[in-house]
Amino acid sequence: MNKTIITVAPTGAWPTKENNPNIPLSPKEIAEDVFECYKAGASIAHLHMRNDEDKGTMCKEKFEETVSLIKEKCDIVLNLTTSGDLNATDETRQAHLKSIRPEMASYDCGSMNWMHNSLFINHPKFLEELGLTMQEYGVKPEIEIFDAGMVYNSLYYLKKGILRSPLHYQFVLGAAGGTAATVENLVYLKSLIPEGSTWSALGIGRGHVPIMLVAIALGGHVRVGMEDNVLFAPKMLAESNAQFVTRAANIIKEAGNEVATPEDAREILGLKR
Repeated sequence: MNKTIITVAPTGAWPTKENNPNIPLSPKEIAEDVFECYKAGASIAHLHMRNDEDKGTMCKEKFEETVSLIKEKCDIVLNLTTSGDLNATDETRQAHLKSIRPEMASYDCGSMNWMHNSLFINHPKFLEELGLTMQEYGVKPEIEIFDAGMVYNSLYYLKKGILRSPLHYQFVLGAAGGTAATVENLVYLKSLIPEGSTWSALGIGRGHVPIMLVAIALGGHVRVGMEDNVLFAPKMLAESNAQFVTRAANIIKEAGNEVATPEDAREILGLKR
């Protein structure tokens, strides 16, 4: 049986309790939420942090506290964001990688207009520095792709030695300013990545379930959670992140696949503890 990895992204940098009162924001809430998702079948947790005003932050201490609480509860693979605050510096976007040395972290492979009202900057100099930092500290890059140009950027950094194969991609479809969440776009993006790469996909908003279904059918992995969708279904707020994970796990099983455990995910992705 094929093994499919479920990544849960429980928080993100933008949704608030006003959008969905069930979203976890504090270190304790996030840790408890991730543990419930782990029990439901998630093998990777993609983490963002919030400050005391519930705004996105790259505060190293928040990451350290949350990671410590999660590790007390379970052995889920931790994938830490490097882009949780548009005002963060190149240094603060990497500081937590050096102190925590997580198994994975996000590598946003290009810049873009964000939400049509701001800029999401990933300068080439920063991407080169981040790639080398990840190599030095044994962190596997999750190459986040918002449009096709970012795939080509990743191929350049692979050729230059900033990234090392096999690569792992996360296709982020449906973000305002990025590629739309359509089946055709996912198939196209998948066709661009190097042979031997692993990949996962998510759809924001209405594209969530269709993209999940196609990713599973094409042999990829999936990401779910309130970072990407605060609604579980049209006009229905998600009760928890575990609700998303449970649905994904059920679909994976119905498709004849097996839900990957954290140890399975480590083997599939070639992670270093």
